[in-house]
Amino acid sequence: MISFRNFALRRGERLLLSDVDLALHAGYRVGVVGRNGTGKSSLFAVMMGEVEADKGDVDMPGKARIASVAQETPSLPDSAIDFVLSGDAAVHAAIQMEANAFANEDWEAVAEAHQKLEELNGYDATARAGRLLHGLGFPPETHAKAVSDFSGGWRVRLNVARALMTPSDLLLLDEPTNHLDLDAVLWLEQWLLRYPGTLLVISHDREFLDNICTHTLHLHEQRAKLYSGDYTAFERQRAEQLRQQQIAFEKEQAERAHLQSFIDRFKAKASKAKQAQSRMKRLAKLAGTEAVRAERSLHIDFPEPVKLPNSLVSLRHADCGYGATRILHDVGFSLEAGDRVGLLGPNGAGKSTLVKTLVGELPLIDGDRIAHPDMRIGYFAQHTVESLTAGASPIDHFKKISPDAATQVFRDFLGKWNFPGDRAFESIDGFSGGEKARLALAMIAFKQPNVLLLDEPTNHLDLDMREALAEALSDFDGAIVLVSHDRHLIGLVCDRFVRVADGKVEDFDGDLDQYAAWLRSRPGSESSKADKAAKAKPADAPAPAPAPAASKPAAKKVNTHALQKAEARVADLEAQIARIDAELADPKAYTDGRAGDLGKQQATLRFELERAEADLLSLYDAA
Repeated sequence: MISFRNFALRRGERLLLSDVDLALHAGYRVGVVGRNGTGKSSLFAVMMGEVEADKGDVDMPGKARIASVAQETPSLPDSAIDFVLSGDAAVHAAIQMEANAFANEDWEAVAEAHQKLEELNGYDATARAGRLLHGLGFPPETHAKAVSDFSGGWRVRLNVARALMTPSDLLLLDEPTNHLDLDAVLWLEQWLLRYPGTLLVISHDREFLDNICTHTLHLHEQRAKLYSGDYTAFERQRAEQLRQQQIAFEKEQAERAHLQSFIDRFKAKASKAKQAQSRMKRLAKLAGTEAVRAERSLHIDFPEPVKLPNSLVSLRHADCGYGATRILHDVGFSLEAGDRVGLLGPNGAGKSTLVKTLVGELPLIDGDRIAHPDMRIGYFAQHTVESLTAGASPIDHFKKISPDAATQVFRDFLGKWNFPGDRAFESIDGFSGGEKARLALAMIAFKQPNVLLLDEPTNHLDLDMREALAEALSDFDGAIVLVSHDRHLIGLVCDRFVRVADGKVEDFDGDLDQYAAWLRSRPGSESSKADKAAKAKPADAPAPAPAPAASKPAAKKVNTHALQKAEARVADLEAQIARIDAELADPKAYTDGRAGDLGKQQATLRFELERAEADLLSLYDAA
């Protein structure tokens, strides 16, 4: 159990949390929510021992193993799979000890390493690391790639995989879904649901919180309160508490008015002096219930487009990519006024390529792009926030868009996007990631586009801003193409879904729940093994989720023979390695001279096993 008693925390001069008393029991999966700046990440730092409480106590289990996601990844030459494997420090050290012993032909050290791996149950560690990488979207051919060769977003994924690999009793995840695509988020949910320890997760993805959390910890106005249930249950409980608080406030205000009226009328009369005094005492003792303040006052909107032609942009028999590298083949895609299109599919499959092609940023390799002359695009890319000008103010950014417009026009517009007063003249260097993202969206809205192409616009946004964005997009009259891992946003905004994968762009005939079910039903998914028992009862089994409408059944059919053959190959190699391990555990192997040959056989088998596991993962990925 983790307990906070009379806990308080400051960062500099600012009080983040005060008078916190709560207990988190083993096995809780807790979603930590609250506006940016309320102390969520600082609370994690306290639990990891990086920051001291300013007041009170935090009791952590004495031998609890804590795992968390590192905020930065150094540019390392280590392979991706070795980096993830190093999350289990003891197993990683034993594997390194074994490799060094083999290299030095030190058979006593080899035996010691084997014994250590046996104690740690470490023989399947490489396979576990591979499964984590696979689940988080790393193709098998990238597992041996150096960490330094990956971009920032993929390094974040590596940090997540490494944290999941770390043996732990307490897992702290700070925005783990940022930089993940929807496929990887769904996989992560399934993994976390089977995690046996205590989980605390900071997230602005309400669907993710709803699907994994048993409790919700709300940080608000320097207080922390624990609620039972997921995020939706928390919202209901919070709303009821606020309703009751408002009722109590109104009742108290009525009583105050009544008492004050009596006092004012009779305090000067001798016959009523005692009663007036009594009511003055009663007035002083009233609790002072606060009025309910609006929890979310942020409302934004996208102005009505100046012109809205019916047919906006289309691609015909288009091959899309970079230079001579074709990412997407024979694409047919059209966008009309009022369309709400959500792009689905794994990262790296070409969603951003499709969006950039629609924008006109990427020239076609082949085919046609037909755009209406009155089309006006508002484009939010994954790098948009980083491309804002350092040191400049929001007003400075707006002047670049419209040099001739009056400053007051900019101030009025920025005020609607929650940059009031002097905030519009402040340098963005002091802005949070969410404020910069909000500014970038405001700049897009100011241009009055009739097409919005939004590629992961929510990565830096908190729950309030995500709700406001969802409302604004729902009211937008133009067309929208949205790439997002936030299912709540994409589910509220989009009514048509397109899957981008395997070089193709195809309509998906179903909603997000059906897409999630379809992903889980594929071989190699986290829940496919659990589903086998249910499939044994075909009479009771639900109808399968629809596959992409334009896909050919034969192309998506799993090669069960190849899959069974690959699984059997892995099992056979594991059995051979286990037999050699047993022989090496016998001291006679070192006295009769067999240890050297056995060690070489084992090294060869381990190499073959890694290749076999990679082949098996490739088949899962292809399925």
